[in-house]
Amino acid sequence: MKQYLVIGLGRFGESVSKTLYDAGANVLGIDVNEELIQDKIDNNILKNAVIGDASDEKILKDIGAENFDIAFVCTADIEASVMITLNLKEFGIRTIIAKAVNKKHGKVLTKVGATEIVYPEEHMGKRIAELTMNKDIIEHLKFNDNFVLVEIKAPHIFWNNSLIKLDVRNKYNINVVGIKKRGGTFLPNPTANIIIEEGDILVVITDKKTVKSFSSLI
Repeated sequence: MKQYLVIGLGRFGESVSKTLYDAGANVLGIDVNEELIQDKIDNNILKNAVIGDASDEKILKDIGAENFDIAFVCTADIEASVMITLNLKEFGIRTIIAKAVNKKHGKVLTKVGATEIVYPEEHMGKRIAELTMNKDIIEHLKFNDNFVLVEIKAPHIFWNNSLIKLDVRNKYNINVVGIKKRGGTFLPNPTANIIIEEGDILVVITDKKTVKSFSSLI
């Protein structure tokens, strides 16, 4: 199982940590604020966290940073985020996803070792606009210019039918990778025999064109 490191537990870092933790991933959080860390643990956002400044190489060495597969740099401090990214690169972490406040900041992070740059405010603006235009799409994550991971309400024609009977991959060009049931239960990698019910949310991978045509079924 992959090991995740989340540095900076503000709003963005909290969101990343909670998503990973809820999915059952092995994740360790780091922040200089002891109260912030305790809050995340008390609210089941994280199970494991360390108090410290990740711009200090000793902190990263003490936690065995070289053993982590993916690191998220979520701190809002520009100078600190650059130093942290550089340190993570030197420890050999292959995937470093860093938060940037602007394009210039993003360029610097890329030069010192970040493999992916995230602009939270820009992403949020686009997401709100897209969700406003299509109320049936709950959430989505773009993989590239064409393929997306989408949470979408199960069409009524899917209700009381199994995935294998619906033959969703061939008939609708979608891959269902998860189902959120009405009671809040999440079923990852659902089997072909699972029955789709009214109120289910399907987590699917498909292309943008299919999303538009598929949402018309709802």
